[in-house]
Amino acid sequence: MPLSKEMLNELFEYRDGEIYYKVSRSRNKAGSKAGTYRPHDNAYQVIINGKHYLTHRIVFMMHHGYLPQFVDHIDRNRSNNKIENLREASLEQNAQNAKVRKDATSGVKGVSWSKVDKVWRVRVQANGKRKDFGGFKDLELAELVAMEARHKYHGNYANNGLGVK
Repeated sequence: MPLSKEMLNELFEYRDGEIYYKVSRSRNKAGSKAGTYRPHDNAYQVIINGKHYLTHRIVFMMHHGYLPQFVDHIDRNRSNNKIENLREASLEQNAQNAKVRKDATSGVKGVSWSKVDKVWRVRVQANGKRKDFGGFKDLELAELVAMEARHKYHGNYANNGLGVK
């Protein structure tokens, strides 16, 4: 049976970013919090008809009646499933809201060291293409350029790479 808004609202009650069972199911009592924490990605999941679903996707569907390609956590905290913190996103938008990669040589999102040119190179992904915004001797200036580029091209999904907002 495919998920539907009606089915989810029969199974669960949403309260302040959490979902609770409306009916008792096997080991879960009506009124108890639904979901199991996944420490490897700081997210919660529930099992419905033997299939695992991320809780933030269930919350989104309970409110909006459909499941988009991606559900983005605005504050980047995957355990914050308040409906006002969730928004529909494409793969590219979801990536734009990601924090800086652990392997980033500069520690700054969109800035890397060019061994050939001996400058900090600023590149930002926009509309499926990587745009180059130049090379800079000063890392702080490169970071400012990258922030402005993300703001211009990523809009509400712009993230400067820091942890949780």
